[in-house]
Amino acid sequence: MSEQPASEDPGHPTMPLEIRDEMIRLGQALKLANLVEDGADAREVIDAGLVQVNGEPETRRGRQLHHGDVIEFSGETMTVVPAT
Repeated sequence: MSEQPASEDPGHPTMPLEIRDEMIRLGQALKLANLVEDGADAREVIDAGLVQVNGEPETRRGRQLHHGDVIEFSGETMTVVPAT
């Protein structure tokens, strides 16, 4: 396991979610991370308020995420990072 930055909760480590562009939409990010099967599933969990972005509930599937944004869903925490 890699060392987490001091600002992150050590009891709740994050996984990197690599994106090629500067931005990704929330629904796409959930699919990329294999947390949902498809767009319909993404819409359902987002509409239900089950997804948090940067610690706040997010109900917009089209929410733009940028490098450094943190997504939380279903016990998983991911940080959006540039693809290497």
